[in-house]
Amino acid sequence: MSAFNNATKSHIARGIGRLTDLVFTSGKGSYVETSCGKRLLDFTTGIGVVNTGHCHPRVVAAAKKQLDNVIHSQVNIGYHDKMLELTEMLLPNLPKGLDTVYYGTTGAEAVENSVKVARAYTGKHAVVVFRGGYHGRTFGTMAMTTSSRIYRQKFGPLIPGIHVTPFPYEYHGITTDVAMAELEQLFKDTLHEDDVAAFVIEPVLGEGGYVPAPANFLKKVREFANSKGALMICDEVQTGFGRTGSLFACDSEFYGRDVCPDILTMAKGIASGFPLSGVAMRREIADACDPGMLGGTYAGNALACAAAVETQKVLHEENMIENSAKMGARLRDNLHNIQNSATSNGLIGDVRGLGLMTGVEFTAEAEPGIKAKLSQECLKEGLLVLGCSTYEVVRLVPPLNITEEDIDVASEKFEKALKNII
Repeated sequence: MSAFNNATKSHIARGIGRLTDLVFTSGKGSYVETSCGKRLLDFTTGIGVVNTGHCHPRVVAAAKKQLDNVIHSQVNIGYHDKMLELTEMLLPNLPKGLDTVYYGTTGAEAVENSVKVARAYTGKHAVVVFRGGYHGRTFGTMAMTTSSRIYRQKFGPLIPGIHVTPFPYEYHGITTDVAMAELEQLFKDTLHEDDVAAFVIEPVLGEGGYVPAPANFLKKVREFANSKGALMICDEVQTGFGRTGSLFACDSEFYGRDVCPDILTMAKGIASGFPLSGVAMRREIADACDPGMLGGTYAGNALACAAAVETQKVLHEENMIENSAKMGARLRDNLHNIQNSATSNGLIGDVRGLGLMTGVEFTAEAEPGIKAKLSQECLKEGLLVLGCSTYEVVRLVPPLNITEEDIDVASEKFEKALKNII
């Protein structure tokens, strides 16, 4: 079996970057197992996808039941019951004013369609994004992504009309005031409001370093977008469905519950690992698209929607969103203790996050490549973590039903791994 796997691996495109060469064969809750029998505590969750944990029994049961009914009911042919049921569940929980949903399959597809709709509604073409943002790998979203050059390397020329402005990254000296001043300057020397359709922002930078926007920043962007007659699109592909301790980050108490984006994109945690995404918006915005302007072969797949329906129930009925806030605070407390201990040797510069979306950034004095080295050392200790950002950042993204015990176990493994490499 091992030899077969090694031979086959060489036929998988080398352009996919991987943390490990292991073959994963099963997952339950917060743990995954490999073909060689190794059991690992998973603080990646498929990069923030399996929020309910691996193979949550209720989600598995719902998917199995749906398999006996209908697997694929194409959205351009008719409705299916699970899409309508999911919509009924989502509508009361969306940010204020969002009452219409389009379903796709991937986060990038959701972001691309959000821009299409914004252009159709406003009659404008330009889009403003924030430095460090990750929005996808398709041609449209690749042009919008600046979390790393690797995502656009050798693929140009990219689509025009995308303009980048700083995201407030206080650890590197970019405050809300600095970011807003740069945004205002962009409209003095480069952009005119008659051209700008939308501002697209992640409430918490994902691939860019797990950096929460300061509490007042989203509202300032909302107000600025209004002043320019542009839409505000919150990309919650990674932050949505409880990841930050609220169902959606932009609608959380941290941001005052009054940001009210015009459009919100969602994917990842929506269906516990089944490919599904969505674009929520105001009806008047959605109605700018005539029938036929939106769609997709697998858009709103019935099996994925069935999993998503049960995911929503599990998130709420099992108090996973509240647990995300509680366990995230515990994890950061543990990491702050490590930061302030002799183990870190003063090399941990920042511990930050919302809910169970936590980033640990190392100082400029740390060894270059420490995030990759630490990830590999954590793997040896039985813990899966990932690096991110062009800076030295390690992210910790456990399931939302993680226990106190596993939070503490992971913290111990992280500390031991750090001690081994410093």
